[in-house]
Amino acid sequence: MNIVLFGPPGAGKGTQSKRLVAERGWVQLATGDMLRAARAAGTELGKRVADIMDRGDLVSDEIVIALIEERLDEAAAAGGAIFDGFPRTVAQAEALDGLLEGRRAPIEKVVRLIVDQDELVARMQKRAEEEGRADDTVEAFRVRLKNYNDQTAALIPYYQAQGKLVDVDGAGSMDAVAARIAEVLDQE
Repeated sequence: MNIVLFGPPGAGKGTQSKRLVAERGWVQLATGDMLRAARAAGTELGKRVADIMDRGDLVSDEIVIALIEERLDEAAAAGGAIFDGFPRTVAQAEALDGLLEGRRAPIEKVVRLIVDQDELVARMQKRAEEEGRADDTVEAFRVRLKNYNDQTAALIPYYQAQGKLVDVDGAGSMDAVAARIAEVLDQE
């Protein structure tokens, strides 16, 4: 099963993706983590995206799609993928649909985590303190949240039209959110 975990920065996509990996054995394709790893490794790609990430801007579709495509065989072998932080635009969603269509492994569900903006800011601040992520400054977070709201809003009708979008309350404990997600995924 291929799913998209969709929601604003700090909504818990990464946390819930990791749980799904542990519980279901799927592969997490978290573009943000993949980009941060490239940056930390000092790869050519990492150098190209460092300034973009520090500003809170989005990395080009070309780069992100290439990262995803490299991991699709691994996801197929694991029985599914959790797309975390991707797609962010309709163009990316269409590209992903095209990649997966050729593999006969479409996105089956799009789980949108709904979290109040004040809660998102509190989570971001806590994560910045605990993880020391360079891209978790208040300024970068505001840019990422604005980008999310501006650019990913079009994904809502895109996935609604396909009958794949399901809203899940992302507030509360990690266990409570995980239970809500599992309920959605286990529905036929």
